[in-house]
Amino acid sequence: MQKYKKFIKPTIYSVLFIYFIIIGYRSARPRYKPENFTDIFNDFSWLVDWPKWLDFPLMQPLNAGFDWLIVNYGLFFEAINNFLLGLYTSMKGFLVGLPWPLVIAIVIFITYFASGKKTSTTVMVAFCTFFLGFLSPRYWDKCIMTTCIVLIGMGLCIIVGIPVGIAMARNKKVRNALLPVLDLMQTIPSFCYLIPGILLFGLGAVPAIIAIFVYAVPPLIRLTDLGIRLVDKEVIEASEAFGASKRQTLLGRSNPFSSTYYYARN
Repeated sequence: MQKYKKFIKPTIYSVLFIYFIIIGYRSARPRYKPENFTDIFNDFSWLVDWPKWLDFPLMQPLNAGFDWLIVNYGLFFEAINNFLLGLYTSMKGFLVGLPWPLVIAIVIFITYFASGKKTSTTVMVAFCTFFLGFLSPRYWDKCIMTTCIVLIGMGLCIIVGIPVGIAMARNKKVRNALLPVLDLMQTIPSFCYLIPGILLFGLGAVPAIIAIFVYAVPPLIRLTDLGIRLVDKEVIEASEAFGASKRQTLLGRSNPFSSTYYYARN
């Protein structure tokens, strides 16, 4: 049985490949198909251009699936849309209501500490931020809108990505199950995520937030998982030996009044 085990997967893939070809041929329009199936082996002109009779029918199942989601879970998607749209509107109204010099000052403050107190980077970001409004007030408003969308998308990534990355690092089964999904999410271009977002949430800022979330959350999950797994085993064993819980080991904190903390420090 072991010597035939290596042929199981190729056999399954071959059967699926033939099945998809048959389904595509049977679902094609009659005007695109030859009169007889055997004509395919007599005329090989279809090898030059992709044959129209080889078209897998995905449109109808996809449309039916989206209709089913909207009919059965429309309230759920509407609640998500209202929440994200309300968050976006509130943040945009708050930033637009602030004086523009204060907004630039906040950007300079964040840039200065985020860049490691690099003056050149801070000056460049400050100049670019001022230049957006200097070109046109419309660009300043668009900049505020884009900033709100990005900040909300980043917040969602942090809320979802870090816990999922921790779960992947602690459970190998979770990691093996999520890795193919993360690979698929990073392979598909980000603009493709706008299509289901528009179908489910309509036009506006919400599909953009969803697209940012789907495209940006896989790297955060992967880096969280990788960062935890690359911690030296000796450090984890020492933490467990001093009686630290999983939460304390993860966060790197301990009770300063406990004896284990005292001996670990000394």
